[in-house]
Amino acid sequence: MDRRLLLAAVTLPPLVVGAIALGHPASLTVEDAHHWKVMHIWLIPLFPLLALGPWLVARHVDRAAGVVVALVAYVYATAYTTLDILAGVGAGALKEVEAGGLGIILPLAGDFEQVGGIAYVAAAALGAGVALRSTGWLAGIVPTVLVVLGGYLLWQHHVFRPWGPTAQVMLAAGWGWFAWLVSRAAAAGRPGRANART
Repeated sequence: MDRRLLLAAVTLPPLVVGAIALGHPASLTVEDAHHWKVMHIWLIPLFPLLALGPWLVARHVDRAAGVVVALVAYVYATAYTTLDILAGVGAGALKEVEAGGLGIILPLAGDFEQVGGIAYVAAAALGAGVALRSTGWLAGIVPTVLVVLGGYLLWQHHVFRPWGPTAQVMLAAGWGWFAWLVSRAAAAGRPGRANART
């Protein structure tokens, strides 16, 4: 995969999510319910794209390892999309009409948030581990910290300010850094690249 395309694919989704997250209300109120709902509708197609970072970076190094990372990232993508639909769109719609049901829908959404958050941290750790085979520990330690900590902040704080947007910037920086490193290693013909053909 072309280096510029790889960089765009791993950095743009978290940057767009982070920009949208800057407008995330601190809590769900009747006054903010419509904004809450519409914002989460926009996030439905974007949250799964966060899985591109770990998958594409790992795949760039080793195709077989990329499959494993893709499977874990898929768990994140499905669980986090469900969270967004329930706690974002569903809860916002209920609050907008001042209907009951938040006590049922939010705990259910929280369960999906746990599964999705853990899966993203796992995908980030696996993707970083695969990338380290190509980049080496010294070059890869900073992006590893960025993607794992960014994944953890996403899990713990969703996209609430200030840590949600911060997590997205960390993910964009970390996956972008890794994309640049693994592309450079591939161009130099370094080990760890033999099994990957994009």
